[in-house]
Amino acid sequence: MRESWLAHRTQQIQASGIRRVFELARELKNPVNLSIGQPDFDVPTPVKQAAIAAILAGHNGYTVTQGIAELREKIRERVRQQLPHADREVLITSGTSGGLVLAVLATVDAGDEVIIFDPFFVMYPHLVRLAGGVPVFVDTSPDFQIDPDRLRQAITPRTKLILFNSPANPTGVVASRDRVRAIAEIADRFGVLLVSDEVYRVFCYEGEFTSPAQFNEQVLVLGGFSKAYGMTGWRLGYAHGPKRLIEEMAKLQQFTFVCAPSIVQHAGITALDWDVTATVADYRRKRDRLCQALRQHYQFTVPGGAFYLFPRVPWGNDEEFVAACIREQLLVIPGSVFSQRHTHFRISYAADDQTIERGVEILLRLACSPPSP
Repeated sequence: MRESWLAHRTQQIQASGIRRVFELARELKNPVNLSIGQPDFDVPTPVKQAAIAAILAGHNGYTVTQGIAELREKIRERVRQQLPHADREVLITSGTSGGLVLAVLATVDAGDEVIIFDPFFVMYPHLVRLAGGVPVFVDTSPDFQIDPDRLRQAITPRTKLILFNSPANPTGVVASRDRVRAIAEIADRFGVLLVSDEVYRVFCYEGEFTSPAQFNEQVLVLGGFSKAYGMTGWRLGYAHGPKRLIEEMAKLQQFTFVCAPSIVQHAGITALDWDVTATVADYRRKRDRLCQALRQHYQFTVPGGAFYLFPRVPWGNDEEFVAACIREQLLVIPGSVFSQRHTHFRISYAADDQTIERGVEILLRLACSPPSP
C-alpha cells in the first residue's frame, strides 16, 4: 500500500511494548510470564451464568448507548452512597480504556496540554497525542508519590486535563488521602478537569481507597470490571462525572463503540454483588511473597495496591536487563514503556504461585550474576 494513505497521527504512536512481549510469549516454550496485567483467576461462575442466561433470553442486540438501565442504576446508587453530588451521571463504556478514549476525545483540542504522572499507564500519552494534545510529564521519582508542588508548577494556561491513576499501573503505589485531596483541590483551583482512573480500586492492601471525587465534584471517574472480576476480555467499564461531560461522552460513543457488549452488561449486574475480599487477600499474599523474596537484591517501593512491582534494574538499563530476562524465558516489561526513564522494569504478580516462584528464581539469579560484557 502507499505510505501516503496513512494519517499523520499513526506516526505519533508506536505499538505497545506490552503487546510485543505478549506476542513473544506465544513464541517461547513454557515461558515464565510475569508481564501482562491479566488476573490469574477465572470469572466467577455466577457471572458466567448470568451472561449465558442473557444470551438465552435474547439480549444479543444493541443496547441504548448509555448502557442498560438496570446496570446504570445499580452503579448510580453505589456512587450516590459515596458521592452525594447532585450533578453526577453514569455511562457504561467498552472497558475502562473505552471510557478513557471517550473522555480525552470529549475534552482535548489540538494544542491542549494534559498532565501525566511519570511512570504512567502506557495508553495515556499515546491517546493524548492522537487527540492532538500535548503530554506534560510530572516526575514522581524516587518513591512514585505525587508531589503537589510539582503538579502546580506544571499547570499552564493551556492545561486541560490531569490524568490520575491510583492504585497505579505500573508502580502499584496508592496515593494517600492527603495527597488525593491536594490533587483534587489543585485541579479545582485552576479549573482543570481531573480524570481519575480507578480500575484497580478494589486492590488496596493497606487502608481504604480514596477517590479525588470525594473532594472535587467536577472529577470524572473511570472504573471497570476487568481487574476485580477477571473480565478482561469482556470489555465492560463505566464512567461517572458531571452530567454535561457524560452527555458528550455518550454522544461520541454513539459514533465509536456504539454501546458496551450487551450480554456483558447483563452479567455486570451480577458481578457487582460478587465479594472480592478473598481475591484481594490472595493478591496481598502474592505481593508479600514477591517483595520478601526480592528485597535483598532489588530496590523498589512496596506497592500498596494493584498487582505490579516496579523495581530498579540491578545493572544496565531496562532494555538490557529485560533482554537478559527473556533469554532466561522470563517475560517482564521494560520500565521505559511506562516512563521517560530507562531505570526500572515492571513485574505483574497476577499469576499463579508456581509462575511467581519460577520468576523469583530467575530474577535472583540475574541480580547475583549479571551477564559478562
